[in-house]
Amino acid sequence: MIALLILPLLLPFALPALARRALDRLAPVVALRAITGSAVALAGCSLAALGAFVLTGLLSLPFFAALGELIRPLHTAADRYVLPLAAVSVGGLAVCVWTLARSVLRQVRAFRAARTEAGRGPAAGDLCVVDSPCADAYALPGRPHRIVVTTGMLRSLDGSEREALFAHERAHNAGGHHYFLAAAELAAHCHPALRGVRDVIRLAVERAADEAAASAVGDRRLTARAIARAALAGQGGGVERPAFAPGAASGPVPQRVQALLAAPRGRRRAGRWVAVLLVACAGVSCVASATGMADFHHRVEVAQGEAER
Repeated sequence: MIALLILPLLLPFALPALARRALDRLAPVVALRAITGSAVALAGCSLAALGAFVLTGLLSLPFFAALGELIRPLHTAADRYVLPLAAVSVGGLAVCVWTLARSVLRQVRAFRAARTEAGRGPAAGDLCVVDSPCADAYALPGRPHRIVVTTGMLRSLDGSEREALFAHERAHNAGGHHYFLAAAELAAHCHPALRGVRDVIRLAVERAADEAAASAVGDRRLTARAIARAALAGQGGGVERPAFAPGAASGPVPQRVQALLAAPRGRRRAGRWVAVLLVACAGVSCVASATGMADFHHRVEVAQGEAER
């Protein structure tokens, strides 16, 4: 049981490298879904493993074993490691809860501030203009979805570049990219190895919106130029917004521009193998976690049955 539950804690360390390769080999939308799904699955399995270690450690103590109606403290094949693992797991879960709570509060405050700021400026359909010398533009989720752009950004682009920028931000809202960014933020607080995956998911979100914008305006070079100029104009900083509100100038812009200027690549066999590895990594973690939890539950049921006899 102990070995099975350690596996979900180790597999997330393989995901950042796989995620980067997947984004390079797969279409951005496909890579975004595969990477985010794998990250969420690995995060959930790692939390389940930590929880199982905590419960095993508690039930190995006479007081908690009595509360669980066990005839004796729970025993495993690796009793000497149970209490240390349980103590480490308690600390890990406490850190996860603390950092996640802080992040949620910070994001909620930033979201409210951004919605309030967007409501003050003039609006035309889904477009809100904020009077600010800082050049910034981003997609703001909510009811309704908004595209927020500052006057500083509008002055930095010409008419065609603005249309490409607006198409990029509309692609974020249409694709529900804020859900992927929120999931990436959540997973990053569940396991330290998944913090690197969070950055890959952010890049995948921008790459997906870049491709959608290029398709909408029918000009990849124009889209690349709009993104590059928006990033240069926004170097002085932007308005306050939550991390799950994606913006056109986010991420490694040179890499995004290079991808837009390159010809779109078709699916390759290497890309399919990367997708298979992502799914396999998440699947092995889920199976190991579920098997470990089932073994733990079986041991508890056996102990309770012995108590009844």
